[in-house]
Amino acid sequence: MILENILLALSSIKSNKMRALLTMLGIIIGIMSIIAIMTIGDAMTASVTDNVSTLGAGNITLAVQEKDMVNNAFGIGRPRVSTTGKVPLTEDLISVQMIEDLKRNFADRVAGVSVTQSGGSAQAKDGERYANISISGVNEDFLKANNTSLLSGSFITAGDVRDMTQSAVVSDRFVSNMFPEGIDPIGNTVKIYKSSVIEIYTIVGVYRYESMGFSGMVSDQDITTTFYIPVTTAKQNVIEKNFTYATVICLDPAEVNDLTDSLQRYFNALYINNREWKVSASNMTTMLDTINEMMNTMSVAIAFIAGISLLVGGIGVMNIMLVSVTERTKEIGTRKALGAKHFHIRLQFVTEAVIIACVGGGIGLLLGIGIGAAATSFFEVPLVISPTTTAGAVLFSMAVGVFFGIYPANKAAKLDPIDALRYE
Repeated sequence: MILENILLALSSIKSNKMRALLTMLGIIIGIMSIIAIMTIGDAMTASVTDNVSTLGAGNITLAVQEKDMVNNAFGIGRPRVSTTGKVPLTEDLISVQMIEDLKRNFADRVAGVSVTQSGGSAQAKDGERYANISISGVNEDFLKANNTSLLSGSFITAGDVRDMTQSAVVSDRFVSNMFPEGIDPIGNTVKIYKSSVIEIYTIVGVYRYESMGFSGMVSDQDITTTFYIPVTTAKQNVIEKNFTYATVICLDPAEVNDLTDSLQRYFNALYINNREWKVSASNMTTMLDTINEMMNTMSVAIAFIAGISLLVGGIGVMNIMLVSVTERTKEIGTRKALGAKHFHIRLQFVTEAVIIACVGGGIGLLLGIGIGAAATSFFEVPLVISPTTTAGAVLFSMAVGVFFGIYPANKAAKLDPIDALRYE
């Protein structure tokens, strides 16, 4: 009986193609919007997750902050600026000795501790050649904590940090700007012009420059790249020798959450007598969870708004089914006269409403995936099609058909067979 009703419904749709298409339009637009939004949202979430993960899935950030400060959405408070205007003193910050003690106490769980010091902006010059740079003081563990690819030479070593050498690791973009093609930059010196001084550094390594996608209209020649030097060299002219931030590299990324908790307890004990400041430990897992929650909430909210068009589509289905009942009144009377019960008539019209909604939902599903694929291709992010979202769209279409088809079906089922047969 169900198969027969499905065939009858398909036959009815085929005989009234334009009317059926216009009826499905609301369903098509609603499902298409929901699928497209959810697909783009899932793709963006996956892309952000991958990008954040490459920053260091096993990294733990240590940050100095006020004890009464509430962490932000990423689990990190604002360390240097507070609502009370307080600034931590030297003894409140993370010292070199603290870092050495941490490495020793967690030697079996920590692969290294990365610290940085901003050296400001500057420009390298050699005759007509120049390169814009952002100086960053780093230690020997920086490479472990960051997704930086070394192309040649070596990175900043522990000896460079200890001896405060004038060594530098530059980008391949820097090399193309400052050296003629074919010249090996390793071992060569470059002059760095700051606002008031000129410093000379020896290049010991070259890394691959990765564009962040925000260079805009800046030419290749004028793009600013990072110029890495020993952190102690960067701090030579800085009064503050301690650190506000530090990045701990977990030896086993699978244990990053346990190590984060252990480090938090460790620093809580160190700062127990400090009434104003503490060190907060957080990792990428916390950040990823927050990002995923925010992205999912946004996608669901937008999809819910788009789903309002399904209500319009459902009303369209109900309207066309009421018209269909009126047009087929005589057919209903004939079937009842031949012994059809209320259930049979009701099932026939509910099935037809469900088929109309499902066909519309199927078309909307395909269009939504197509739009999602085009959008993800444009934004150069991987296409992610969620089976749950796809199945949910199909089931929702069926639910719309059932909900908005019940009233017309009941109206058809309650027709008196004699009145129906006499209907003109």
